[in-house]
Amino acid sequence: MENTQNQTKWVLDPSHSELSFKVKHLMISNVKGEFRKFSAEIAGEKFAAAPVRVAIDAASIFTNEENRDAHLRSADFFDVENHPEMSFASTSFKKVDDENYQLAGQLTLKGVTKPVVLDVEFGGIATDPYGNEKAAFSLSGKINRKDWGLNWNAALETGGILVGEEVRIQGDMQFVKKSAE
Repeated sequence: MENTQNQTKWVLDPSHSELSFKVKHLMISNVKGEFRKFSAEIAGEKFAAAPVRVAIDAASIFTNEENRDAHLRSADFFDVENHPEMSFASTSFKKVDDENYQLAGQLTLKGVTKPVVLDVEFGGIATDPYGNEKAAFSLSGKINRKDWGLNWNAALETGGILVGEEVRIQGDMQFVKKSAE
């Protein structure tokens, strides 16, 4: 990883970024959701090997269903009262080719930290109408929610379960370049 002192940082532009997930419901369809409040930073001029940090407000979870969102915030799932923030800290950011990276790091949910690997597609760099240099990335990956203690479920009469264990993560993020001071 690069030395983070006195270097360029890329800071998340929340107006042009989203972090979402989907999980099976009744084993036949997907429920989609998002986290509406999160921040992220990439520290370095070059993205390969640059440290990446993400902080997510767990209470900002939104699935477009108030009762489900309240249940997800409860101790059955994210326990936001005791664990208000989720985080990701990279351990490596490897360039695969001109457009693709593999981002490995430590994901902390509900007080449990485990390694994850995410696929990242580099969208490019452009200057917005206000003169800000921006970089865009799309990320995807999957985790097993039970690895982080998100164990709640209900058995179905048909033998299945109500909520799938695999969670697919998707993010589209735009970053603004901030020069070192």
